[in-house]
Amino acid sequence: MAVDLSNRQFISSLVEKERRRTSHGGRWILLPILVLTLAYLTPFYYLVVTVFKSTREYAAKGVLELPDSLAPFIDNVVQAWTIARLDAAATNSLTYGLVGAALAVAFAAAAAYGMTRLNLIGSNGWFMLIFTGTLFPFQMYLVPLLFGYQRLGLVNTWIGMLAVYVAICIPFPLLVLRNSFSSISREIDEAARIEGASEWRVFVSMILPNAVGPLIALFLLQFTWIWNDLLFSSILANGIEVRSVMVALQSLQGTYSTLGPNVVITATLISSIPTVVLFVALRKYFMAGLQLGTK
Repeated sequence: MAVDLSNRQFISSLVEKERRRTSHGGRWILLPILVLTLAYLTPFYYLVVTVFKSTREYAAKGVLELPDSLAPFIDNVVQAWTIARLDAAATNSLTYGLVGAALAVAFAAAAAYGMTRLNLIGSNGWFMLIFTGTLFPFQMYLVPLLFGYQRLGLVNTWIGMLAVYVAICIPFPLLVLRNSFSSISREIDEAARIEGASEWRVFVSMILPNAVGPLIALFLLQFTWIWNDLLFSSILANGIEVRSVMVALQSLQGTYSTLGPNVVITATLISSIPTVVLFVALRKYFMAGLQLGTK
């Protein structure tokens, strides 16, 4: 059937029909989107209205009611900071996260370089051996790890927690960097070796600069995991001097806690600030690293 494109009335009717069909279908799509958006934003609304309530006001009002004023927020911050000793706990978690994530990514990068650029014998076997540790639940490691730490005197020590985090955080970066380094052209390091560069020089000056995105993305992911860890820190480092920020938050709740949810939620909000700041500061590199490429 031939269509007369010069007939403006016919073309206009087709455009109107398409507009109505699209508009009708868009309404049905918009409704579930709005419902999901409200469901997603409700916890954030609860957080905002809770941190500005006193304990008495929180008990007297509904949990989603607006606060009377913004003044109780300062008192909630002071209580959360002093009672849970968030200053020491945040410092511990910050050092665990920064040092542990950096060492884990560095060791993983060195291992990935050896497996992909040095043609080591049995490199696939070594990779499977290292990565196999992530196939089992972490709870399986707690009992033997605790007994071993007790014999070595590493329970409630900074170096003991750092060793756990570094060991646990190596396999996943190794998986990513192994694939990332494999995609880098071998002509780069071969040309560097012809010029007399050592393997260390090739690794530091040629390979790592071509994988900045994945390296920073992996560092952020591992830092976030270490910062949010409660399983290992609550068992191996629950002393006040070495406990993490998550263990400190846990101390605000329980049978003997007299604090209201307003203080606990405020402490949770404070504890989330470092990870948010780090992600915002390095967001450009993180988004590039999500592609797991070599740019």
